[in-house]
Amino acid sequence: MQLDGKVTVITGAASGIGRALARRFAAEGARVAVSDLDAAGAAAVAAELDAARPGSAMALVGDVALEADVVDVIDQAEARFGPIDLYCANAGIGVGGDLATPDSVWDQAFAVNVKAHYYAARRLVPGWVSRGEGYFLSTASAAGLLSQIGSAPYAVTKHAAVAFAEWLSITYGDAGVKVSCLCPQGVNTAMLSSSHAGAVEPLGIAAVRAGGPVLEPELVAEEVVTALAQERFLVLPHGEVLEYWRRKSADYDRWITGMRRLQARVSAP
Repeated sequence: MQLDGKVTVITGAASGIGRALARRFAAEGARVAVSDLDAAGAAAVAAELDAARPGSAMALVGDVALEADVVDVIDQAEARFGPIDLYCANAGIGVGGDLATPDSVWDQAFAVNVKAHYYAARRLVPGWVSRGEGYFLSTASAAGLLSQIGSAPYAVTKHAAVAFAEWLSITYGDAGVKVSCLCPQGVNTAMLSSSHAGAVEPLGIAAVRAGGPVLEPELVAEEVVTALAQERFLVLPHGEVLEYWRRKSADYDRWITGMRRLQARVSAP
């Protein structure tokens, strides 16, 4: 997909990876619906983009954990810009820890990291199939291919996000629906800060930092644009994640043993 002239929606776009995607897509000539729970943040990003190219951006407020909000965001974007070409299910949360994590936190993780994706797909895919084209970008995580030390809800829901993206591509790929799944490791966003409200526990933060370099969101957005142009399913801004994944699939037991060693290392005082 070439982004020039395309209509895009990005959730979680007031900051972090979402904001970087919005800026990068706009630079490519796309029209961008900037959606977030943070109304002021979404408005600021949209205003920045609109100042550079009037009429190219709009701000929308919605909670992706609620299907009605997801549908409303899509409806508003289409009313302003026309049919959506690319939907970026980017909003995500890193919450919870071990087996003591309350059910309410598990439910929140599933709602934002997984259900939000199929809410959007359920609204968009029938129209895309009728048109014969459409693109769904799922922001998952390297945790969805590997795991997440220190946070069971994050590991489980990101695996589910990857699985849903795979299923979507398998099921509708021959009908013209393209799917890419973004699986970064450490990215310099609020989620990686142990002081961020609701973030995964410090053990998880330490494990992410030990796994490879922490990239800036702009580098992730650049990799996404390249992957979209190639219509590539798996988007890995951290090249080492592919090697970790290969090791995991080649010898699962050895990989689990190595993850236990990593957990012990980052847990050491």
